[in-house]
Order: sequence, then structure tokens, then C-alpha cells
Amino acid sequence: MTAQKLVRSLTGITTTGTPHLGNYVGAIRPAVRASRQPETENFYFLADFHALIKCDEPARIQRSTLEIAASWLAAGLDPDRVTFYRQSDIPEIPELTWLLTCVTGKGILNRAHAYKAALDKNEAAGQDADFDVTAGLFMYPVLMAADILMFKAHRVPVGRDQVQHIEMARDIAQRFNHLYGEHLVLPEAAIDDNVALLPGLDGRKMSKSYDNTIPLFGPREQMRKQIMGIVTDSRAPGEPKDIEGSALFSIYRAFASEKETQSFAEAFADGIGWADAKQQLFERIDLEIAPMRERYQHLIEHPAEVQAILIAGAEKARTTAAPFLRDLRSAVGLRPLGSNKSHTEHKSQQKEALPQFKQYREKDGRFYFKFAQANGQVLLQSIGFESPREAGQAVKRLQTEGSAALKELEAVLEPLSQVTTPMITDALKRLLDETNP
Repeated sequence: MTAQKLVRSLTGITTTGTPHLGNYVGAIRPAVRASRQPETENFYFLADFHALIKCDEPARIQRSTLEIAASWLAAGLDPDRVTFYRQSDIPEIPELTWLLTCVTGKGILNRAHAYKAALDKNEAAGQDADFDVTAGLFMYPVLMAADILMFKAHRVPVGRDQVQHIEMARDIAQRFNHLYGEHLVLPEAAIDDNVALLPGLDGRKMSKSYDNTIPLFGPREQMRKQIMGIVTDSRAPGEPKDIEGSALFSIYRAFASEKETQSFAEAFADGIGWADAKQQLFERIDLEIAPMRERYQHLIEHPAEVQAILIAGAEKARTTAAPFLRDLRSAVGLRPLGSNKSHTEHKSQQKEALPQFKQYREKDGRFYFKFAQANGQVLLQSIGFESPREAGQAVKRLQTEGSAALKELEAVLEPLSQVTTPMITDALKRLLDETNP
């Protein structure tokens, strides 16, 4: 069995609005599914620092943070399987933003799409070029780069309109690495052209800016009423209807199976009435959303539960962020004054990152753990356990007893090629020595 390298993926969600069906189909559902894939390590964060660039209403940002977190959790995101946190709970992110700011050329930021769009808008309105353009808007790409680079993400799922930000993060990372050594991982944009983009009530892209959205977890009857209001043409019952360009059909296809979609297309050709078609659409969406609605409502009514999940996620995230930022501070010269090492000497003597245990659940419903080096090489891989408690007990023994527990746990460990016993015992000893000084 050959050990595979873990791929680290990172996704951010700006907290400025209430999630709608377009957000669910385009971001939430595919991300939750991706989080269950083996050999991946997923980071999901609520980008509330980014929200401050777009919104100056504190109550709205607070409410949106709760609604978005509750939506992701209700949709099936497992906080024990991923790292799920609020951006503002990670103080290392704004500090890294400043370190990156100091190596980022203004020319790069001048080319950012959002900044250029603001300049074009002002020019068209006859305003001063920088009217209403904040430093936050201008620096947005650096903050986004810090979000990504802090956690050494290999891939960042984005739409095509966001690819520029990933390219800018790579440029910034390359500049930092050139000056201070190879510390930052260069991320890749992951574009899924199969992700559905839902039309809204008026046929245009579903968007808060068009006020044509259908809230994801609004009351059931409210959702039905909104679906009944989707704009259609004037063809009467009995007249064949086109599926091309039909917002109603496009939304249905995003929720239905291939067989259901084919049946719906045949109903269009047979002249189904618009009221009946909308009712079928509502019933198909409700079939998927209704089971999540109760969980969502519970979380909205118990915000302390959401807060506890996010705080736990932040603590988990900071086990990665804090030591990494210490390394970066030292690399740029923010180190103890008694140290007179050159950068090269300091880098060569940096403490090697510790190996880590990771517990997760697979599609078979069983619980697993692995023990991997900082470079991703898997040293130990468990068989499946019936419960997370059993897996956790085995991990705890290895963490506290080290190699002494290996023989007794041999039956629950898969053999890995190219991994020797000395490699495992050395890694366990380093972890034991560091956590129990």
C-alpha cells in the first residue's frame, strides 16, 4: 500500500448576506461533498474581515456570520472532519497580511479587478478616480493571499472571476520566498466548470445585487411562493415549452437526478402548465432542503452552539497558524535580539515541523486515523473503527506511549510500503518529546 500525500484545500465565504439557493448549489453543496473525499485536508472559513470591505453594518455582519455558519453545518459540513473557523478568530492572519504587504508591489494591486472596476465606475460617473475607494478594497488581494498562504493550501476552489486573486497570491508568495527562503506554498486555482450557476426569479444570475434570490432556509411556504413567482413566458397549458433559456428548468436540473431531469424535459415538450411545473420544482427542492431546515433553525435559535464550534475550529486552525507565523517572523528578522544568526543559518537550524495525527470518517461510515509527517508522508494508517471513540483511544495511546504501543496496536494498522519501523518510532519519539518536555 503506497502512502499518498494529503492535498490541502481552502474555501472562504464572505459574511455579508443570507445564503440562497444559488450559494447552496454553487458553493455549499459541492464543498461539503469535497470535504468527504479521502486524502484531502479541508479548511473552510467565514471571511468576516473581508466583509468589512463591503459592509459597514455591524448587525448585518454578525447576523450573516451566524446564518452562513448555520447553513454550512445544516448542509452536512462535519467540523470534526474539517477545519471550520471564523477569519477574525485567527490573529495570525492580519499579521501575515502585513508581512506580505511589505513585499507586494503596488503595481500588482493596481491591476486587481475590483479596484479597476471601482475606478471605471467613478470615471463613468465623472467622479474623482479614487472616490469612495478604501484602502481595504485596494488591499483586498493581500488579505486573501494571507488567508491562503497561512495554511499552505495546495488548491483553492474558485469561480473564473476569482482566478486572478490566486495568481496574485502566487506572485506575492514567490516574492516573499525569493527574499526570505522557501516558506510559502504556491496555491493552484481549482475551477469546476460543472458547478451549476442558478438563474434567479427574473432569469438573471441569482444574486443579492439583483434582489432575485430564493433564501436557502426560508420558511417552506415562503419558498413555495417565491418559486411560483419565477418569470415564465405566456404559453398556455398544452403548448410545448422550451427548456433552453428556461430559468425554471435550469433550477430543477440543479437539484434533480438525470432520470428526473429527462422526465421534466418530456413534460415541457408535452405542454405542462407553468403552475404545475413550478409546483414540481418546489417539491423537488423541498425534498432536498427540508431535512436540513430543522437543523438550521435549531442553530439559529442556539447561537452559542455555533460559537463553540467556530472557537474549536479556530483553536484547531491556530495549531497550524501560530508556529508557522513564528517561523515567518524569524525569517524576516523579527526574532530575539540575542540571536545574530544569518537568515541562512537560522533557516537551516529551524526545528522540523512535527508529524501529526488526523482522524476522519470515510464513505463506508467507519472511522480512521493516520499519522503523517509534516511533508504529507503517511507513516501509520489505521483500519476502520466502528466508532470515533475507538479510533480516538488508539490515537491517544500512540500519543502518550509512543512506540511502546505499536506492538499491541499492530492489528488495527495497515502495512505501508516504503515506511520502516525506525521511521515510525523516530517520528513518535519526536512528537512525544515535544508534547511532554
